[in-house]
Amino acid sequence: MENILSDDFFMKQALRLAKQAFDEDEIPVGAIVVCENQIIGKGYNQTERLNDVTAHAEMLALTAAFSALNSKYLKECTLYVTLEPCVMCAGALFWSQIDRVVFGASDKKRGYQHFNAEILHPKTEIVGGILAEESEQLMKTFFQAKRV
Repeated sequence: MENILSDDFFMKQALRLAKQAFDEDEIPVGAIVVCENQIIGKGYNQTERLNDVTAHAEMLALTAAFSALNSKYLKECTLYVTLEPCVMCAGALFWSQIDRVVFGASDKKRGYQHFNAEILHPKTEIVGGILAEESEQLMKTFFQAKRV
């Protein structure tokens, strides 16, 4: 039986949101924010639907979490996201002072580590590669369909 508090458990929740993005013809990235073992924010990419280049999964999940906590800081929270955050999202994560960022697949072209691995808050713990294969496969399937 899977531990409900595990990184795998929460990443599976983010993957469900990524699949929802996929089904809506959005780049399949999903994100959740967890505080005290409860999901307090979630989002998936909606840049096409909202005509907003900032409507990344992480940004939407962060906004929901700020609202849930009535706070601009997420010091005791974890973000689970299926793809390594971009520089924009990493900047927002820096300002949120989030405790942990757990991501699935690395993004070698647009991921924040490609540009500046030090962009996140120095106290933020980073964990990468959780359910990376599932996240990568969803992205590959999405972009292969776009190339046909």
